[in-house]
Amino acid sequence: MERTQHIHEGRNIKRFREMLGMKQEALAFELGEDWTQKKVSQLEAKEAIENDIIEQVARILKVSPDAIKNFNEESVFNVINNTFQDSSSVNNNYLCTINPLEKIIELYERLVIAEKEKVTYLEELLKSKN
Repeated sequence: MERTQHIHEGRNIKRFREMLGMKQEALAFELGEDWTQKKVSQLEAKEAIENDIIEQVARILKVSPDAIKNFNEESVFNVINNTFQDSSSVNNNYLCTINPLEKIIELYERLVIAEKEKVTYLEELLKSKN
């Protein structure tokens, strides 16, 4: 029996936002004057979200709109379960080519760049108000 794929776009936005360590207030600020923390919370509760909003949020979170539209934890768990059903299927000669430390450093560098961009943006905003 095949199950239909269930994607909750709002929950995916929340996951990506949290992975970046961004608060709802910060996302609301980046989205513009019409947005509040409460409105972001309501957005994250929605199963389906309009494409233009997904594209805007994706730009802010620096992910592709498809990542928000297609990410499904169930699919990830299915791949893991189908790959490693029992210990006899694990190849002990497997060499991991992904260095987790490098990935952490890469994510950290992206976060630093994003923070610098926010600071620059806020400085420009302050200058324009003076």
